[in-house]
Amino acid sequence: MDDIEAIRKKKLRDLQQQQTFSQEDFEEIQQKEFEEKKLILRAILTDDARERLGRIKAARPEMAENLENQLIMLAQSGRLKNKINDEQLRELLSKILPKKRDITIRRRGI
Repeated sequence: MDDIEAIRKKKLRDLQQQQTFSQEDFEEIQQKEFEEKKLILRAILTDDARERLGRIKAARPEMAENLENQLIMLAQSGRLKNKINDEQLRELLSKILPKKRDITIRRRGI
């Protein structure tokens, strides 16, 4: 995980050195970050957990993005010892998701 931090720091220095860059450069940087994120998630999630995350991303992309960022931060801080399996991912989701409120409608007789 230290290699990833080193790569990010190098990218930041490179970007600071060239203050102006084209749209193509920006897209290339975004693509590289996407690939890094994908590699990190592959390293910290089991196959079942990755499949669940993919389904979540299809249904609720902003929540999946939030979850991915949290997982990556946990991995980079060294708080993950093993790969996260599907059950552990569901537990994390239950903590993140807002509690659903049951709404009941009562009709009054006329």
